[in-house]
Amino acid sequence: MNGFTEHGLSEEAFGASKGGISSFDAFPKTKPTYLARSRNGGAWTLVLILTCSYLLVSESIRWFAGDTTHTFSVEKGVSHDLQINLDVVVAMKCSDLHVNVQDASGDRILAGETLKKDPTSWSQWGKGRGVHTLGSGPDDVPGWEEEEDVHDYLSAARRKRKFRKTPRVRGPPDACRVFGSLEGNKVQGDFHITARGHGYMELGEHLDHNAFNFSHQINELSFGPFYPSLVNPLDATIATTVSHFFKYQYYLSIVPTIYTTDTRTLNKLTLDAAAPINPLAYVGNTVFTNQYAVTSQSHVVGENQVPGIFVKFDIEPITLTIAEEWGGILALLVRLVNVVSGVIVAGGWCYQLWDLGVETWGKRRGKRESLGVITGRSGEFDEKEL
Repeated sequence: MNGFTEHGLSEEAFGASKGGISSFDAFPKTKPTYLARSRNGGAWTLVLILTCSYLLVSESIRWFAGDTTHTFSVEKGVSHDLQINLDVVVAMKCSDLHVNVQDASGDRILAGETLKKDPTSWSQWGKGRGVHTLGSGPDDVPGWEEEEDVHDYLSAARRKRKFRKTPRVRGPPDACRVFGSLEGNKVQGDFHITARGHGYMELGEHLDHNAFNFSHQINELSFGPFYPSLVNPLDATIATTVSHFFKYQYYLSIVPTIYTTDTRTLNKLTLDAAAPINPLAYVGNTVFTNQYAVTSQSHVVGENQVPGIFVKFDIEPITLTIAEEWGGILALLVRLVNVVSGVIVAGGWCYQLWDLGVETWGKRRGKRESLGVITGRSGEFDEKEL
């Protein structure tokens, strides 16, 4: 037996011959003659190596991209002002429209004097990219679009904050574009667009009912800092009607929102609740803005009621913080070690089960394909066919 008896049945004969660097090996090896080559072991090892490599790369990419967390908290501090950004086109002449803002405190803002009005043609609108009716978006996706990455909001905050110019009028102007930003109180309120002489006591300002047409397209409606690149639920929505007495009602629920990639700086800035951050400020890698949800209830009204576009908004007393966070290097190393260890252990179990199954199947197949068995009777051997 490979000279085992010649060595006096010594256990050292089982180990590999030591010489040179191998003499320093702390782990004894078995001679190649006592090893049995496994079935497809090389292929299985290659599969495990590829699996580990793929998981290592994917975990590293995920760690580098960070994890996005959503946290709700009670709004810290007390802020008094709220900026409203509006860009809407109404299918009526500018001289026939009345724009006003009123809040729960009773303050009224003559938005018609603050906002800018440009005559335009209604036929030039409603054909832009992404224009849709409320509740349906591009590619027939209803409601909210897919949430943008935090970095998209940060890059949008660095861009120019200006309303685009009104297109050159083609044909006679039969519509009005009302746009701009105005300051209001940070309380429940509403702003509305009505016809001249309707809804307010204005002597000699009555408008013919046949001139009513509150079909409109909302290009921008946001609260807080004006970031044109950010998409809101009512942005690029259009609503048309053939009725002169039609009332559009939008109900908005506004939630102050913070996008950040630097939670440590944010915690330091918001630590003092008595001195809240200016909501119009862009601080480092943090954007302060507002999100809102919207519902609509629009219908035809009688001639004794006031038609128009009415937007009622309410501000929730909570703050939504959307933060992108990264774990430490140590956490990444622990995760990678766990991934590799789990793959190796699970792969070993799977290979043992597979090897056992192949061996069992081979034994059963060998019995079925055998020609017979040898049985002994009275010292003789007979063949009994299966």
